[in-house]
Amino acid sequence: MLIPNIEVFQERRETFLNKLDGKAAIIPGANLVRHHADCEYPFRQDSNFWYLTGFDEPDSVALFLSHRPRGERFILFVSPKDVISEVWNGFKWGLEGAEKEFKADKAHSINDLKDLLPNYLSGADELIFSIGKYPKIEKIVLEIFSQQLESSSRIGVGAKSIKSPEVYLNEMRLIKSDFEVNRMREAIQISAEAHELVRESISSKKNERQIQGLIEGFFLEKGARGPAYNSIVASGDNACILHYTSNNSKLKKEDLLLVDAGCSLHDYYNGDITRTIPIGGKFSKEQKIIYEIVLEAQKNAIKSAVKGSDSNRVHYVALEILVEGLKDIGLLRGNTEDIIDNGLYKHLYMHRTGHWLGLDVHDVGAYRMGDYEVPLKNGMILTVEPGIYISDRIPVPAGQPCIDEKWKGIGIRIEDDILVHDEHPDILSKSALKEISDIEF
Repeated sequence: MLIPNIEVFQERRETFLNKLDGKAAIIPGANLVRHHADCEYPFRQDSNFWYLTGFDEPDSVALFLSHRPRGERFILFVSPKDVISEVWNGFKWGLEGAEKEFKADKAHSINDLKDLLPNYLSGADELIFSIGKYPKIEKIVLEIFSQQLESSSRIGVGAKSIKSPEVYLNEMRLIKSDFEVNRMREAIQISAEAHELVRESISSKKNERQIQGLIEGFFLEKGARGPAYNSIVASGDNACILHYTSNNSKLKKEDLLLVDAGCSLHDYYNGDITRTIPIGGKFSKEQKIIYEIVLEAQKNAIKSAVKGSDSNRVHYVALEILVEGLKDIGLLRGNTEDIIDNGLYKHLYMHRTGHWLGLDVHDVGAYRMGDYEVPLKNGMILTVEPGIYISDRIPVPAGQPCIDEKWKGIGIRIEDDILVHDEHPDILSKSALKEISDIEF
């Protein structure tokens, strides 16, 4: 059983409640999801619920009642203790544990949610709830909201609107605390060590599946929950499929191996790293040229990931270098600005250069607010992951050169996890080597 650092969650709840200012928030946890017959997928808690509670059981709901006095503001609805259920499915904290260990002001059985929720929400001037995500809970919330609207029209008291909790929580989660940065350092370090293990072991492996097993076994050995996402182990032309997860092709000495993998800790903080290495130990001439272009783009994009910059600037720095490099070798032609503005490079590079990283691999938080890019601030963590993917899958845009056969089947991405600082980005994944002199053998 996991007992998290409760003080961390108490501080987050206090901040959240202060932001609510008279509103009542209903934050459901995740449910078990059926795999087949009577088996479920491994449980993964809802990130917002976890962020505020640290409670890692399914079928739970948290209330945050800023309109109530202290001692009545954090309410948990959880599964009650059941000896027979625990024999089959393992330990449950129950109502007493929710109050004693997780510091709920009051805990109730989840079976009582419908009956008790109206009273708890009474007096709030607005309800905070994510519409469209939790159908069973939503039905109850909307019924209560409808009743409050009717009451408000007659006596002027009651919630008059529903707002998404993401308005508050996305902003909170985007800036990582020192505690979160340390947890992510651990997740990313384990992930980096796994990539190094692949690099050191590649000559003895025959199939992508063996690499996947090596990486994910290492995650478990180091105490992680497991992979943060479906590991991508893509050799040769498979690397040109961005979300390739079949991971069942034979490894060929003349090919490259792209591995996009990261671990998730038991408290859900994640790593996300991509490395591309020559299976036979040496790059071919064409592979080396493409790798050098991607590596230069990535290094310069990382340099731009500083306070006051923005994610679009990071993307553009990488994109400009990729386009110039591809022009130099005859895979693109024309004015660089025109190529970028018209998307004439997208048959070779079809994704953005990075994303936020945190409790979710593609973590919450806006990149842009209306006409303005969200500026990077200290404490933000983002990935920087340019790539080039050369295949026949996407037609060459009109006016762009045909692709010579010698380039086809080369797919390269290099991804690091970056903590924003004032002037010098902190490359959290730097122990996963990427220089050609380090990865050739």
